[in-house]
Amino acid sequence: MRLFVYGTLQAGFGNNRLLKDSKFLAKGSTSPNFTLISLGGFPGLLDHGETRVQGEVWEVDAETLGNCDRLEGHPNWYKRCPVTLEGGLEVETYIYLKPPPNAPVVESGDWKAHVGKA
Repeated sequence: MRLFVYGTLQAGFGNNRLLKDSKFLAKGSTSPNFTLISLGGFPGLLDHGETRVQGEVWEVDAETLGNCDRLEGHPNWYKRCPVTLEGGLEVETYIYLKPPPNAPVVESGDWKAHVGKA
């Protein structure tokens, strides 16, 4: 399965260890229909807005997907959903379900740049 990651599962972050046995496929971005918010040490992707969110596409097996689901609290905190990236690639990603009021918006849509890892 193809998984689009846009936060701490990306290369260069600690949670990327969950993808150590997976294959990196490409960098990618969503259509401009989302909002990326900062939840402190990690982001949340909201399924509405006007931002093109940047991330990475990984090919993951069922065990890795289960580990990522547990990390993301799927389906209670984040819900894994299908999305189509720019260029038409169909992937799964995690949509944040419980946005706090007044959470800072990451206007660039790029978590790596937001935290200075780009």
